[in-house]
Amino acid sequence: MSLMADVSTDALKAPHLLRRLACWLYEGLLLFGVVFISAYLFSSLSQTRHALDNRHGLQAFLFLIFAIYFTWFGHKGQTLAMKTWHIRLVDAQGQPLTQMRAFGRYLLSWVWFLPPLAALAPFDLTGAETLVICIGWVLVWSLTSRFQAQGQFWHDIWAGTRLVSAAT
Repeated sequence: MSLMADVSTDALKAPHLLRRLACWLYEGLLLFGVVFISAYLFSSLSQTRHALDNRHGLQAFLFLIFAIYFTWFGHKGQTLAMKTWHIRLVDAQGQPLTQMRAFGRYLLSWVWFLPPLAALAPFDLTGAETLVICIGWVLVWSLTSRFQAQGQFWHDIWAGTRLVSAAT
């Protein structure tokens, strides 16, 4: 019998949307440091002298670094931002994630960014226009969690995971 077998579905309900979005923004701030160190490492190892040289290689490298970061911390249950905002990542039954499930969640989480970027690719939009459309997509996508019975984001539902309030 699992430790979480007696947990009610209310205990597995998602934290408030604004709290999850605040955690998401804080995560982005923390990832700035990860990106900076990783990009420096990549440019040093690849002897890249100009920011646009090896751009696709750097993007692939950062995708891999993010995969490691989110898979590792997803498997552990919390990133630093999630600890700060008292949010925990668990599977649909309230148990810790396997590394494969955490990796699957990472891949599915790209739905936050890829659809608007793919839709905008054929158009010659400025950076500001692209940013406005991407931010609009993120806002609309996050609001769709309001239509879920337990308030989870779609990528969490598809991955069989959930964000829950962590005990303080």
